[in-house]
Amino acid sequence: MHEHLASIVRINEAVLVTSSKTSVTFVMINVTMWFIMLLLCPSQLRAQLGTTPNIKHIVVGRCHSYITLIDPSLRYDCEEIWRHFEEAVVHQSSCNVTVEDYHQMFYLMPQTWPCDGVSKTEILAPKLEFLFWSKTRTLMHSYAAVVRHFWTLEDTLVGFMFNDLIWCGQDEDPGFDFNSCPKWSACRTHPVYSLWRQASQNFAEMACGNITVLLNGSIVNAFNRKSMFGSVELDNLNPQRVDYVNIKVVTNLEGPYIESCSQGSIVDLIQILQSRGFRWTCTDNDETLMILQCIQDPKQPSCQTCANSLLHRKSLTSN
Repeated sequence: MHEHLASIVRINEAVLVTSSKTSVTFVMINVTMWFIMLLLCPSQLRAQLGTTPNIKHIVVGRCHSYITLIDPSLRYDCEEIWRHFEEAVVHQSSCNVTVEDYHQMFYLMPQTWPCDGVSKTEILAPKLEFLFWSKTRTLMHSYAAVVRHFWTLEDTLVGFMFNDLIWCGQDEDPGFDFNSCPKWSACRTHPVYSLWRQASQNFAEMACGNITVLLNGSIVNAFNRKSMFGSVELDNLNPQRVDYVNIKVVTNLEGPYIESCSQGSIVDLIQILQSRGFRWTCTDNDETLMILQCIQDPKQPSCQTCANSLLHRKSLTSN
């Protein structure tokens, strides 16, 4: 690749010397070189993702969609919510936005929760359950889509508005930095982390009835005290409001099979729940979760075993 680049540079240099239209040729050389670099060296030019383009239109548009289509009982000013969000971010450096900076924005969008008889409860299911997760994001969304009575953080207004977006400010010129943003791990007061921390705390504080926690048994520390669930949500669950904490441990179809209800960090989670007075259940092989995984990768041997088991059960039922 480098030999090709060197050859092209030599050719363009020759053109630059012999051409009478020096300025035009120089521009063409630069354009050519940048185009070649983009094609041959993308990894060297690709910058870290900055603030999501058109973030204002996305956030305000999602806000209007939510209060119009999902929960018409809400009467919020989406532009005002955006203004307070923007003020919290753009007047701070990219690693200096605290939870407190978002308080005014959250104050403008209090949400009635399913336990309090909100209309969303009637829309989705009569027995709504809060769904928490850690390191199982993709499967969690599939699970919530199939089992319609689950209520996730993304089903709340703030979760719906900011899901999958990136944002940060900048020191030099107040405003959003659309070129690059630090990773969450770079600082404890990351603008994205601080917002989701507050949203997660609110979500956990209002959890009630039966709740489900989806954890990844194919990794060490499936229950991690430093995760959002382990460090924020778990500590804000109220045993007076929550009837049961239903833990579901799911492993990758191909393994490895590292943790389970009786092994690893899941045992630590159960001990914490017991010490705080929660009632709990724990399942290692949830059939619905396995079927969802097999839909994505049906050639796995474990999927054939699952299919045979279901067929056998069906034949017994029909007899």
